[in-house]
Amino acid sequence: MATSFLHAQRQITLNATPDEVWQRIGDFNGLHLWHPAVSASQLLAGSNNQAGAERLLTLGNGATIHERLLEHSDSQRLYRYGIIESPLPARDYQSLLRVEPAADGKTLVTWQAEFVADGASDDEALAVVEGIYADGLDQLRQLFAS
Repeated sequence: MATSFLHAQRQITLNATPDEVWQRIGDFNGLHLWHPAVSASQLLAGSNNQAGAERLLTLGNGATIHERLLEHSDSQRLYRYGIIESPLPARDYQSLLRVEPAADGKTLVTWQAEFVADGASDDEALAVVEGIYADGLDQLRQLFAS
C-alpha cells in the first residue's frame, strides 16, 4: 500500500518588515521565544542555524520534540527542519518556515510541512499540525500588532 504525504500550511501577513520578522523568528533554537506552546529549546548537536544542528523543544505539558535543521538561509529568510522524534501523530515530517516581503511594506510568513499520518487519521494529523502553526502565527500577529 502506498503511503501518501499530507501537506499542512498556514500563512499570515504581518505589519512589519521582513527583516524585523526574520530577526524574531529566524533563530532555529529560538522557537520558545515566540511560540506559546514551547517553553524551552535546547541545542543538542551542531551549531545553531547550521544544517545538521539538533534542537530539543520542551512543550508546556512537558512533552518534547527532537528536530534536526536541514537548511537555514538568512539571505532567503527561511529554514527547513525535520522531526527526529515527537509525540505528534506524524512521521517522515519535514517543515519549512519562510519570511517574504508582501505589499505595503508588510511581511508574509509561511509555515508548511509534508508528513505521513501516524497513529491518527489524515484529518486528525493535519488538524494537530495546522493547529500548532496557527497558534504560533497568531502569537506573531500579537507580537507585531501596531
